[in-house]
Amino acid sequence: MSRQTLPPPVRLLGPAGIVPQAICVAIAVFLPEYRFVAEMAGGLYAALILSFLGGLWWIEALICGDRRTTPYVVAVLPSLIAWAAWLAPLAGLTSMAGSLLVLGLVILISPIADRSIGRLASDMPGWWRLRWGLSIGLGGLTLLLGVLLA
Repeated sequence: MSRQTLPPPVRLLGPAGIVPQAICVAIAVFLPEYRFVAEMAGGLYAALILSFLGGLWWIEALICGDRRTTPYVVAVLPSLIAWAAWLAPLAGLTSMAGSLLVLGLVILISPIADRSIGRLASDMPGWWRLRWGLSIGLGGLTLLLGVLLA
Protein backbone atom coordinates (compact mmCIF):
# COMPACT_ATOMS: atom_id res chain seq x y z
CA MET A 1 0.00 0.00 0.00
CA SER A 2 1.08 3.55 -0.50
CA ARG A 3 1.53 6.11 2.26
CA GLN A 4 -2.10 7.15 2.02
CA THR A 5 -4.18 7.56 5.16
CA LEU A 6 -6.71 5.02 6.33
CA PRO A 7 -9.94 5.14 4.30
CA PRO A 8 -12.91 6.72 6.11
CA PRO A 9 -14.85 3.40 6.35
CA VAL A 10 -11.90 1.84 8.18
CA ARG A 11 -11.68 4.72 10.63
CA LEU A 12 -15.45 4.59 11.21
CA LEU A 13 -16.26 0.87 11.15
CA GLY A 14 -13.15 -0.32 12.96
CA PRO A 15 -14.14 1.25 16.29
CA ALA A 16 -17.73 0.07 15.76
CA GLY A 17 -16.34 -3.45 16.21
CA ILE A 18 -16.02 -2.80 19.93
CA VAL A 19 -19.75 -2.08 20.33
CA PRO A 20 -20.97 -5.72 20.60
CA GLN A 21 -18.59 -6.41 23.50
CA ALA A 22 -19.56 -3.15 25.19
CA ILE A 23 -23.20 -4.26 24.97
CA CYS A 24 -22.30 -7.61 26.56
CA VAL A 25 -20.54 -5.81 29.43
CA ALA A 26 -23.58 -3.54 29.88
CA ILE A 27 -25.88 -6.57 29.97
CA ALA A 28 -23.67 -8.25 32.58
CA VAL A 29 -23.70 -5.10 34.74
CA PHE A 30 -27.27 -3.85 34.34
CA LEU A 31 -29.22 -7.02 33.51
CA PRO A 32 -27.66 -9.78 35.62
CA GLU A 33 -30.62 -12.07 34.88
CA TYR A 34 -29.22 -12.25 31.32
CA ARG A 35 -25.72 -13.17 32.46
CA PHE A 36 -25.73 -16.32 30.35
CA VAL A 37 -26.55 -14.32 27.21
CA ALA A 38 -23.75 -11.83 27.92
CA GLU A 39 -21.31 -14.66 28.62
CA MET A 40 -22.10 -16.65 25.49
CA ALA A 41 -22.46 -13.66 23.16
CA GLY A 42 -19.26 -12.06 24.47
CA GLY A 43 -17.30 -15.29 24.17
CA LEU A 44 -18.61 -15.95 20.68
CA TYR A 45 -17.82 -12.43 19.52
CA ALA A 46 -14.28 -12.52 20.91
CA ALA A 47 -13.69 -15.92 19.28
CA LEU A 48 -15.01 -14.66 15.94
CA ILE A 49 -12.82 -11.57 15.97
CA LEU A 50 -9.78 -13.61 16.97
CA SER A 51 -10.41 -15.96 14.03
CA PHE A 52 -10.90 -12.94 11.76
CA LEU A 53 -7.46 -11.64 12.80
CA GLY A 54 -5.88 -14.96 11.90
CA GLY A 55 -7.51 -14.77 8.48
CA LEU A 56 -6.08 -11.30 7.97
CA TRP A 57 -2.59 -12.55 8.84
CA TRP A 58 -2.96 -15.48 6.45
CA ILE A 59 -3.98 -13.32 3.50
CA GLU A 60 -1.31 -10.74 4.35
CA ALA A 61 1.37 -13.43 4.17
CA LEU A 62 -0.05 -14.70 0.87
CA ILE A 63 -0.24 -11.24 -0.71
CA CYS A 64 3.33 -10.50 0.38
CA GLY A 65 4.48 -13.80 -1.14
CA ASP A 66 5.89 -14.96 2.19
CA ARG A 67 7.38 -18.44 1.82
CA ARG A 68 8.22 -18.91 5.50
CA THR A 69 6.17 -21.38 7.53
CA THR A 70 5.93 -19.22 10.65
CA PRO A 71 3.42 -16.61 9.39
CA TYR A 72 0.97 -19.32 8.37
CA VAL A 73 1.33 -21.16 11.68
CA VAL A 74 0.79 -17.90 13.56
CA ALA A 75 -2.24 -17.18 11.34
CA VAL A 76 -3.86 -20.51 12.24
CA LEU A 77 -3.30 -20.15 15.99
CA PRO A 78 -6.10 -17.60 16.65
CA SER A 79 -8.77 -19.97 15.31
CA LEU A 80 -7.36 -22.87 17.31
CA ILE A 81 -7.19 -20.76 20.48
CA ALA A 82 -10.76 -19.55 19.93
CA TRP A 83 -11.96 -23.12 19.38
CA ALA A 84 -10.17 -24.37 22.50
CA ALA A 85 -11.55 -21.46 24.52
CA TRP A 86 -15.08 -22.53 23.58
CA LEU A 87 -14.42 -26.24 23.95
CA ALA A 88 -12.96 -25.94 27.47
CA PRO A 89 -16.22 -24.83 29.17
CA LEU A 90 -18.24 -27.34 27.16
CA ALA A 91 -15.94 -30.10 28.38
CA GLY A 92 -16.14 -28.82 31.95
CA LEU A 93 -12.46 -27.88 32.07
CA THR A 94 -13.10 -24.21 32.88
CA SER A 95 -15.90 -21.69 33.08
CA MET A 96 -16.80 -19.42 30.20
CA ALA A 97 -15.49 -16.58 32.38
CA GLY A 98 -12.07 -18.27 32.31
CA SER A 99 -12.30 -18.60 28.54
CA LEU A 100 -13.20 -14.93 28.25
CA LEU A 101 -10.04 -14.08 30.16
CA VAL A 102 -7.93 -16.13 27.75
CA LEU A 103 -9.65 -14.65 24.69
CA GLY A 104 -9.29 -11.13 26.05
CA LEU A 105 -5.60 -11.56 26.75
CA VAL A 106 -4.88 -13.01 23.30
CA ILE A 107 -6.81 -10.20 21.59
CA LEU A 108 -4.98 -7.66 23.72
CA ILE A 109 -1.55 -8.88 22.61
CA SER A 110 -2.52 -9.75 19.02
CA PRO A 111 -0.89 -6.68 17.43
CA ILE A 112 2.48 -8.21 18.31
CA ALA A 113 1.83 -10.80 15.57
CA ASP A 114 1.12 -7.97 13.12
CA ARG A 115 4.72 -6.83 13.48
CA SER A 116 6.07 -10.19 12.34
CA ILE A 117 3.55 -10.79 9.56
CA GLY A 118 1.92 -7.55 8.47
CA ARG A 119 3.73 -5.17 6.22
CA LEU A 120 1.02 -3.77 3.98
CA ALA A 121 -1.38 -2.05 6.37
CA SER A 122 1.37 -1.05 8.79
CA ASP A 123 2.72 1.37 6.20
CA MET A 124 -0.46 3.42 6.35
CA PRO A 125 -0.45 6.43 8.68
CA GLY A 126 -2.86 5.82 11.54
CA TRP A 127 -2.89 2.02 11.23
CA TRP A 128 -0.96 1.20 14.41
CA ARG A 129 -2.94 3.65 16.49
CA LEU A 130 -6.19 2.15 15.24
CA ARG A 131 -4.95 -1.44 15.57
CA TRP A 132 -3.72 -1.01 19.15
CA GLY A 133 -6.83 0.98 20.08
CA LEU A 134 -9.12 -1.77 18.82
CA SER A 135 -7.10 -4.51 20.50
CA ILE A 136 -6.98 -2.68 23.81
CA GLY A 137 -10.68 -1.86 23.54
CA LEU A 138 -11.94 -5.32 22.60
CA GLY A 139 -9.35 -7.20 24.62
CA GLY A 140 -9.98 -5.01 27.66
CA LEU A 141 -13.76 -5.34 27.42
CA THR A 142 -13.45 -9.11 27.01
CA LEU A 143 -11.22 -9.28 30.10
CA LEU A 144 -13.68 -7.08 32.01
CA LEU A 145 -16.55 -9.33 30.99
CA GLY A 146 -14.62 -12.37 32.20
CA VAL A 147 -13.95 -10.70 35.55
CA LEU A 148 -17.57 -9.59 35.94
CA LEU A 149 -18.84 -13.09 35.24
CA ALA A 150 -16.25 -14.95 37.32
